[in-house]
Amino acid sequence: MVILRDDQRIARFKRISQITSFVGMGVLLVGLFLVFLPNTANLFFYQLVALFIGWMLSQIGIYLGHRYLRDPRPDEVLDDVLKKIARNGRIYHYLLPAAHVLLIPTGIIVFVPKYQAGVISVDGEKWKQSGMGLRRFFGQERLGNPSREAMLNVEAIANYLNKNAPSVEEVPIAALIVFTNKGNKNLDLKKSTIPAMHYTKVKGYLRQQKGETPMPDEVFTAVQEAFDKKASHLLETTLDDAVETV
Repeated sequence: MVILRDDQRIARFKRISQITSFVGMGVLLVGLFLVFLPNTANLFFYQLVALFIGWMLSQIGIYLGHRYLRDPRPDEVLDDVLKKIARNGRIYHYLLPAAHVLLIPTGIIVFVPKYQAGVISVDGEKWKQSGMGLRRFFGQERLGNPSREAMLNVEAIANYLNKNAPSVEEVPIAALIVFTNKGNKNLDLKKSTIPAMHYTKVKGYLRQQKGETPMPDEVFTAVQEAFDKKASHLLETTLDDAVETV
């Protein structure tokens, strides 16, 4: 499997996550310190401002940290799962309108990784997360609606192909919601309208799809060329390394 990943973006957002988390914590501490000072109307206003800004920065840090600081990161979990089952595929991380996109001969799969803990269930497109207690307010990003997120990602890839591969009239685009938290298997996902599963079940799911009809060669080539436009700098580096090796 060919893995194309925007490492520069990962490094940049990793740094931003560290900075916003550190600054956010500092501003929160300032806001808490102000609470112990003599109370005045102006001071109360500054307390609220400090606590709000600190909370916002910490949330940004949490959002970015879960994507770019976690070990392993979501893209690394997907690579490990897919490297044997999609040997003839190409996966694009943080390069396309959707963060994680796999191109295989039978079509395109957009992955929506989720790491949230707790008891997670879904009925149609209604998602629920419980069993978190106070943890949901500290160090946790809300689950949101993975189904909606997946549909938006599929739409984004379809629009991208319409602009960058106009000769392609139709291409199968599927979405897969993958929970990457190793310790969380409290998942009731059978009623999801979009396939959703723990990452340990992805291989089995994809094996079941192997009987699907491959795309025509010209369609596959057109899609690959459209995707590779966003990874041209990575492909040039790969070719240079190959030449040096020879």
